Amino acid sequence: MSSLITTSSAWALVPPDYKEPPSDFKAEIEAGMQLNTGNNQSQNFNGRTYLNYDTEKARQEFTFKVYYAADKDSTTAEKYDVFAQSSYKLESGYIFGRGEFTWDDFGSYTKLSTVSTGYGFDLLSNYTQSLSIEVGPGYRYDLPKATDTDLNPAANQDIILRTAAKYNVKLQEYTSLNADLTSEVGEDNNTLTLDVSYRNTFLQDWAFKLGVNVRYTAVVPEDSVKTDTITTFNLLYTFQ
Repeated sequence: MSSLITTSSAWALVPPDYKEPPSDFKAEIEAGMQLNTGNNQSQNFNGRTYLNYDTEKARQEFTFKVYYAADKDSTTAEKYDVFAQSSYKLESGYIFGRGEFTWDDFGSYTKLSTVSTGYGFDLLSNYTQSLSIEVGPGYRYDLPKATDTDLNPAANQDIILRTAAKYNVKLQEYTSLNADLTSEVGEDNNTLTLDVSYRNTFLQDWAFKLGVNVRYTAVVPEDSVKTDTITTFNLLYTFQ
């Protein structure tokens, strides 16, 4: 009888349909294989960690990406990306500060840094889809790779105008599509980056993710192509 009373009390305190309140914190961890074309041609490992802390007044985002590939003789690709953005919400839209840093031993530019600020707003936001626009000035530093005619290239430093569009659509209950388009226009160089990913959730917090990243750079060192493409096939875990 006492066990029945204890069980009834526990059910009264924690109903069977109880759910934890939504959290302000969200994280994603993914890893898988990649296919490179352009300045790098190889296939191997990639990983990504994404952290998001979203409150009523502000949103903090951090992303770390790693790409690594090697053949039987040597390393053929090694790249690290770090993105961090702080957004402070206004009555209409938000203001942000953003930093992007890339180390790429085999790219046309081995070191890239971009710091920008500006204003963003939601052009569309509902249960199935969202579209946000960001625009603002920034500063870009990039170091070209060494070539046969320039063994010690000088770094480029440029004031830029950064424009970004971020679109997300829920295709079905367990599938979604995300597309980010970013443009950086400067006096010395221009870049255009398209990042598209398709996600299919198969078990609560687990999902398969197919991603394609295409980056076009208007001015590149000799013996480099202007367009780099990275295709990834990853397993993704989300927790919050």
